[in-house]
Amino acid sequence: MNVIVGLEIHCQLDTKTKLFCGCSTDYRTDGPNTHVCPVCLGLPGSLPVLNRKAVEYALRVAKALHCTVPEESVFSRKNYFYPDLNKGFQITQYDKPLAVSGYLDIEGDEGEKRVRITRVHMEEDPGRLVHKGGADRPRYSLVDYNRAGIPLIEIVTEPDLRSPREARRFLNKLRATLEYLGVFDSEKEGSLRVDANISIEGSERVEIKNITSYKGVEKALTFEVTRQKNALRRGQKIVRETRHFVEARGVTTSARSKEMEQDYRYFPEPDLCPLRVADWVDGIVLPELPDARRQRFMDQYGLSLIHARTLTGDLRLAEFYEKVAGTDPALAATWVADTLLGELNYRDMSISSVPPDVFSGLLSLVRARVITDRNGVDVLRVLLDELKEKGTCESPEACAERLGLRALPADSAGGDDPVTKAAREALAENPRAVEDYRNGRKEALNFLVGQVMRKTRGCAKPADVNRVLASLLGEGA
Repeated sequence: MNVIVGLEIHCQLDTKTKLFCGCSTDYRTDGPNTHVCPVCLGLPGSLPVLNRKAVEYALRVAKALHCTVPEESVFSRKNYFYPDLNKGFQITQYDKPLAVSGYLDIEGDEGEKRVRITRVHMEEDPGRLVHKGGADRPRYSLVDYNRAGIPLIEIVTEPDLRSPREARRFLNKLRATLEYLGVFDSEKEGSLRVDANISIEGSERVEIKNITSYKGVEKALTFEVTRQKNALRRGQKIVRETRHFVEARGVTTSARSKEMEQDYRYFPEPDLCPLRVADWVDGIVLPELPDARRQRFMDQYGLSLIHARTLTGDLRLAEFYEKVAGTDPALAATWVADTLLGELNYRDMSISSVPPDVFSGLLSLVRARVITDRNGVDVLRVLLDELKEKGTCESPEACAERLGLRALPADSAGGDDPVTKAAREALAENPRAVEDYRNGRKEALNFLVGQVMRKTRGCAKPADVNRVLASLLGEGA
């Protein structure tokens, strides 16, 4: 049972004003229906005026996705009734989109994969429904038109994806590309929404509407794959329909039968001229995109493919890494990709909340062996907790000093340094492990190392512990 997935991604362009009027797009902290005017409300007699910056942003995306920009594109009216659509139609592009026939390369389930882009077109965002009592069974709904008219691009893929995991990887790569282009802000609520079309080969396809998170796409598709396969095993027929993803429950629910194109009664928008901007494309200079930066990180910093891919998968993360790479980029890559990201995810924090100078200070302590790797993690956790709670934190050196986590010395003439003392105690308390070691069971040394590290609260350097234990065991202590 082969899975076939195609995506329709709606991305809000990060312009200062709406697509066809001068209303501000910075509405998220303001009250409902405060960023509206006769144009975006569709009042009689109002006329749309196209936002040039939005067109430039859309063309930037089209070029980055290797699309062809036709000589002419046309806006149309998509007619349907829904409470968040104040005009009774949506201004979009139909049979003559802004760009066609592109692609984006991703890491597929079986290696590198090229996902074809059918089209990129521009349209206006509808308003927003606020459901009271739950999105699947609300008691009533309120309408906020602040979002109505926000510039959108819709990116439509061919059905080239073969699993929920591939769909999530595609979205992560696309999100990173949009951020690198400077046309999109992923931290704004509702800035990217996904409709997913999924089918089991030979059966009808189902559309899942308005998935609002990257993890949600994978969860929704995983549930739908299971639902459809189970239905087919029971001899049931898959009905072509539209379903909604209920994120709180991790399930999709039937919404309505799937509309066909003729249901929308498309016709050209009479108040907007055809758009002829193909000659703008040559003048667009693209910034360094994720694939190019990944290769540069490997060439310039000597990073592994895995680290380079992780660090360039998010623009803010890539910029953070370059600020902290310093004289030891390999150490910085390991700490950022393998340690910092996990600690941030655990605390639901973003990389932008971590001051680069603070993290660089921590790396300096680790590199100079003022603190051990293990205690470096402990210091990082304390600093992140302080940042989350207060928005500021002490210096890594002060934190290590306050917690008593500075590395202990292991060299003294009389053997009275803290590491040697802890090693002697560990040997005295564990005679069986000492005997096992001397009988040839070398793994007993690992146990003894762990005992010394516990006694020193992780402040001893592992290399020093191994050296001291080997010396003491060799003396017959």
